[in-house]
Amino acid sequence: MPANTPAQWMQREGLALLTDYYELTMLSGYIRTGIAERPAVFEYFFRTLPPHTGFVLTAGLEQFLNYLENLRFHSADLSYLESLKVFDARTLDYLAGFVPDIDVLAVPEGTPVFPHEPIMQLRGPLAHVQLIETFLLNAMNYSSLIATKTARICQAAQGEPVLEFGLRRAQGPDGGLTGSRCSYLGGALGTSNVLAGRLFNIPVRGTHAHSWVMNFATEREAFEAFADAFPSGCVLLVDTYDTLKSGVPNAIEVFKARPHLTPAIRIDSGDLAKMSKAAYRLFSQAGMPQVKIVGSNDLDEDLIADLKRQGAKINTWAVGTHLITSKDHPALDGVYKMVAIQHQDRWVPRIKLSGNPEKSTDPGLKRAVRCYDADNHPLGDILLSEDEPLPEGPEVSSYNRQYLHQERRISGVARVEELLIPVAQHGKRLQPSPSLEAIRQHAQKSMTELPEEYVRLRNPEFYWIGLSLELARVKREVLATV
Repeated sequence: MPANTPAQWMQREGLALLTDYYELTMLSGYIRTGIAERPAVFEYFFRTLPPHTGFVLTAGLEQFLNYLENLRFHSADLSYLESLKVFDARTLDYLAGFVPDIDVLAVPEGTPVFPHEPIMQLRGPLAHVQLIETFLLNAMNYSSLIATKTARICQAAQGEPVLEFGLRRAQGPDGGLTGSRCSYLGGALGTSNVLAGRLFNIPVRGTHAHSWVMNFATEREAFEAFADAFPSGCVLLVDTYDTLKSGVPNAIEVFKARPHLTPAIRIDSGDLAKMSKAAYRLFSQAGMPQVKIVGSNDLDEDLIADLKRQGAKINTWAVGTHLITSKDHPALDGVYKMVAIQHQDRWVPRIKLSGNPEKSTDPGLKRAVRCYDADNHPLGDILLSEDEPLPEGPEVSSYNRQYLHQERRISGVARVEELLIPVAQHGKRLQPSPSLEAIRQHAQKSMTELPEEYVRLRNPEFYWIGLSLELARVKREVLATV
């Protein structure tokens, strides 16, 4: 039976061909020119933040490691490539025996990261580290974008529950699953996506549609039937006909008659601030001030923050389209660039230049470290050459990435921590991946440690990423030779 869906391809056929065509033509060119096995180092990073956003919450590493460990070219893959009449026998033979031999350093999932610092560093034969580029970017860019969007929405909700309801608007089934996983990582309390619940052990949540109400003679009958069928977690959708004249009064009567139920309603249209305040007032007058009011209808972090300012009585936020698609900024500009290549047993730094200075890369083998104050708040990150010792506080110097003679001193440094940790060697995990729940807890802890100026919804502060004196020297020398 042919594999016709992305999920079927993942299970039956593998993902070796889920790549850009030029990755394979370059690999073939490396083989033909005799440099396929030359050791090289590439880094994944992003250049710019989404608008009004002061951080990115990294995600997608687990997907990439699963891909890396299972990356093989099956006979059907090789037959297809042969049919293109582009790849010679040496290339096809190379791919037939291909097993990734790549060492990976990565920032743990759920860690806030910033522009121009390496989030992943990959070292291995040139053909190997080139081939995985497309999948790595696909996995990391979307995942990190959705985790970040969710973290901002949760920030706007000020500790109140956020539910991800975006499956029906996601970019395909695979986007829906990845989005649900990353929204939970980013702070959402649950998802409407049942398969994500099963695969990732995410709590599943939901109410009912307007069609449930329209299938009964009256709204009251519909509410009674739903409450009796699902007494655990019963949430009644009250805006099918008229929220305040019909929906809320009928819901009140249903919950009055069933005092064992926790009163809960969802409002999905209209003026959410006005409707929620009026609904809360009616429930309070009926002796049920503990009512849970779920708000939905094209919510995002700005609208949630505005509703909070208006005193809306919503205490649970169901967010769909704007979360799962990051509708206001639907792509993270993560890139994958070579930083060093080995020549005659010596690592040679490599740099990518551009007419736009901010697009230039930082050459050479490097480490990334984060400086913290005594209260565990990040103060700034520094990129070091690979063999440099960790800087020591209480004051640490670094240099501007573009203006290499411009020094900045980070004061109040209590400790310095490595950001990139080894996660794979010769293409295999070094240890079992943490659970999604553990990653989520790490993300929440990391977000609470970020100073407020980096997480506010408008005009966040610029976070410092600097070069060590040695790395600045390396960059100046490389620039002088190109």
